Order: sequence, then C-alpha cells, then structure tokens
Amino acid sequence: MKVIENIKKPITYEMELFEKKFRLSMSSRVALLNRITHYIVNRKGKQMRPMFVFLTAKMISNGDVSERTYRGASVLELIHTATLVHDDVVDESDRRRGFFSINALWKNKIAVLVGDFLLSKGLLLCIDNNDFDLLKIISVAVREMSEGELLQIEKARNLDITEAVYYEIIRQKTATLIAACCSLGAASVKPLSEDVETMRKFGELIGMAFQIKDDLFDYGTQQIGKPTGIDIKEQKMTLPLIHVLNQCSKKEKRWLINSIKNHNKDSKRVNEVITFVKQNGGLDYAVLKMKSFQQEALELLKPYPESIYKKSLILMVNYVIERNK
Repeated sequence: MKVIENIKKPITYEMELFEKKFRLSMSSRVALLNRITHYIVNRKGKQMRPMFVFLTAKMISNGDVSERTYRGASVLELIHTATLVHDDVVDESDRRRGFFSINALWKNKIAVLVGDFLLSKGLLLCIDNNDFDLLKIISVAVREMSEGELLQIEKARNLDITEAVYYEIIRQKTATLIAACCSLGAASVKPLSEDVETMRKFGELIGMAFQIKDDLFDYGTQQIGKPTGIDIKEQKMTLPLIHVLNQCSKKEKRWLINSIKNHNKDSKRVNEVITFVKQNGGLDYAVLKMKSFQQEALELLKPYPESIYKKSLILMVNYVIERNK
C-alpha cells in the first residue's frame, strides 16, 4: 500500500474532497438505497480510477482542476460501481473485495435495481451540467465493456481465441475503463484538445498491461505462491495459454483443448496444464507483451513537462506491472 500512498500524495486534497462529493452524488430519498450506497462507499478499494482522473488533469493543466474534474471522477465511479454490482449478479458472486456483495446481502432483484440507480445517477450528473463530452467518453466505455464481456463468452465456447481477439477482449473489458479515466481527466480541464486522445491511448495501454498482469496471477508468482488455475477452470483463454496453443504440436494442442473443455474441474489436470504452459514459454511471452504495453504508455508521457503529477503517473504505470495482487 505504500506505493499507492506515494502515488496519491500530490492529489491528497483532491481525493478527500472527491470522497465528499462522491457520497453526495449517491444520495436518494429512499432510505433502503441510502443504506446500500453507504455500505458500498465504506468498502471502496484502492480508488485507482479517480486517481487517474486527477493525476491526468493536473499533469496537463500544470496543477489545476475544475468542478468538471470532480464531476468526471464521480460519474466514472458511479458508473463503474454500477457495473460491478451488476457483474456480481451475473457471476453469482457473493463476495466483493473480501466483503459480502450487494446481491448476497439484499438479493438479485435489489442489486440489479441499485446498479440501474447508480447508472442513471451518473448519466444525470453529466446531463444536468451539460458535460456532454464527458458523457460520451463514459458511454463509449460502458458499451465497450459490455461488448468485451459478450465477445469473451462467445469465444470461450469454441476455445478458438487468437492473440488478436484476446487483445480486443481485454481492450474492451478492462483497458477501455482506464482509458476513459485518463481521457476524462484531460477533457475536464482541456476539452477538445489533442491531450484527450493522447491520454485515452495512455490509459488503454496501461489497461492492457494491467489485465495481462492479472492473467499471470492465475499461474502463481513467488509473491503469491501457488497457482490458482481459476481462469482454466472457467475456460477463460488468456495470453500465456493462447501463445502456447499457437506454438505446440497438433497432438499437444488436442491434449490442451481436451483438458480445458472436459477436465477443467480436475485439479491435477489443471496443474498439468499450468506446468505445460510454463515450460513452453507462455509466461515469458506474456511478460514480454505486458512490458511492451508499459513502455508504450511511458513513451506517451515523455513530451509532458516534468511535474509531481507526471512522476505519480509513471509510478502508477510501474505499479500496474509490479504489484503482487
């Protein structure tokens, strides 16, 4: 957590003020809703998304933020929280960040309605303030996240994911939201400037690296010990596996696909797949790709003048691929 604290240091004041504004943006006249949103706010994670918004805004405007920046960060968190609440219903998950999920405590019907409420609150926050450029950035992100999830489901049935399709899935599912954070930050202080697109691309590259890092955790690392194999059990095709499937012999490919399709609940077989992927360079290849996305992201920051905000963004890029959970 020390790294996160260092990243947050230049925007401590903004993050504290954002907290207050975010709580207000969730308020409702319905007591049940207020009880649930209070529960959500008190169990927040690292808050990397609003951090991206504020750091980007401050880097490109020499330290200035506006009311629009706070609104942009709030809208993003409202809509992101809505998607998480809906995801837990879809995945039938009863935990979120170690706490009970909304659907576990209040059942699916209420969870879906709460997600809808948060989504509409986010949209209205933009509309009421004529922030239509910010609304477009967020709406594109929500559309892409939905498409990415559905593309993954469609492809998982056939296990025929190419590397290009995998990148498209993670770009839509994960990278598009971080891209939205960074372009929102830029648009909030310099609307219609080239920085909006540069920062969108920057966020997308970090998002790609972030997701590959997540996929690597499934194979275990020194820090977190044993591999989990959860992706294989859920028939999720990730980069280490896709690379090895493209490199191995027809016989090995048949064995791999048969293992994932028909033996994905057998822990011994899953571990054999993990070992095979490791021995055939799957992890090394994924690490190489992750680092190339990281380098591309850092290149985009080079033209910006040195500042504490730029330093924090560089720290954030490095944290994404060095974190151990």
